Amino acid sequence: MSTSTYIYIFGESEITIWGLTGRERLQRMLQTHEHIKLVDDAEKIPASAAALFLNSNFLFDARVLTALLGLNKKVALYNDEGCPAAIRTDGNQAPQLLRNLNNNKSQNYKFVLLIIPRIGLQDLKIDFQQNLKKKDPPYILPVSETNRPLLEKELFSGSYKGVTDLVTKWVWPLPAFWVTHYCVRQGWQPNHVTYLSIVLAILTGLAFWGGFFGIGLIMGWFMTFLDTVDGKLARVTVTSSRLGDVLDHGLDIIHPPLWYLAWGAGLASTLTPISGLEIMMWLMFLGYVGGRLCEGAFQYWLASFDMFIWKKLDSFNRLITARRNPNLILLTYGWLTNQPDFGLLLVVAWHVISTAILIWRLMIGWQTKQKEGTLKSWLQDIDPARDREIWAVKIFTRAPINLRKPYSVSSH
Repeated sequence: MSTSTYIYIFGESEITIWGLTGRERLQRMLQTHEHIKLVDDAEKIPASAAALFLNSNFLFDARVLTALLGLNKKVALYNDEGCPAAIRTDGNQAPQLLRNLNNNKSQNYKFVLLIIPRIGLQDLKIDFQQNLKKKDPPYILPVSETNRPLLEKELFSGSYKGVTDLVTKWVWPLPAFWVTHYCVRQGWQPNHVTYLSIVLAILTGLAFWGGFFGIGLIMGWFMTFLDTVDGKLARVTVTSSRLGDVLDHGLDIIHPPLWYLAWGAGLASTLTPISGLEIMMWLMFLGYVGGRLCEGAFQYWLASFDMFIWKKLDSFNRLITARRNPNLILLTYGWLTNQPDFGLLLVVAWHVISTAILIWRLMIGWQTKQKEGTLKSWLQDIDPARDREIWAVKIFTRAPINLRKPYSVSSH
């Protein structure tokens, strides 16, 4: 049976990053972990219990918190300037440690932890992020009013998947940053944005069905934009719910093929009906489902990570493979050139081609596993800071944040 780790948060910064103080952010981040107890008095920590002191004057990477909670030894995690961001100790030492911290604020806590081994971020074993398909440098960053805009941009950029489609990666970040800011100022929750996305997804399908392709495309693109915003809003404000997660991911899976089916039905009701529509729709569904099955089979049978982060080739393929945004580009091209039927033909063809590529990659993965025994993601072999000259590293990872250097929100 796991024992609890007692968490004591110190530091007095009231500067808000995406609407949350350091203390509020840490409290929300810790809610996702089991076997922890937040305390407001170090004296309440049992003498034999594990204790973790967290400095709310820092912005913490979630991976760093997870690594600290997984340690079973006394350590003090310092930033590069020599200030402790986190201290792993026990209940017996906790009260005296707190008194030392309170008595040495003027020294920025630098000399109060001489008896606890000192470590840096490089001493924590932090791997690539499977859920976000990326490998970014972990961070603990001091919070100040001066660097608050920089930290907000860092958090926002860090909330993006490293490997995703070209529209999400290069078109949406800047407008999504400002819309996410607006949502925070208005007090809107991620689920509010998701609900609007659902409405737009339905209206887009109805517009396509009625042959109003231009109006449908406008609503469809806006829906895909909001689909980016709700996820970023949830991550930067550490706000998530099971309902929101189910709605968001369920919507992502269900609506794209229904849009293409509605587009085909819309063509049938206009002056540009398409021959062999039923066969095309079957090919589209087979391609869509087949691609998803390939991804699932790869992760279930061959590796613990996503198919698109196996080799660099797979990551580049993810930029353009037959997912919603690349397919919307094809439909938009068909509409702009007054060839909505050709746009749908392109979507169907691209589904078939993309799924064929994924089947090929699945077969190569199976053969590789038979020969080598295990598969390894290319992200495991790179260092985002050291290997910046490699194109794949430059495109799919972010360099470590430099608080002294100008920063762009699109540099994710």
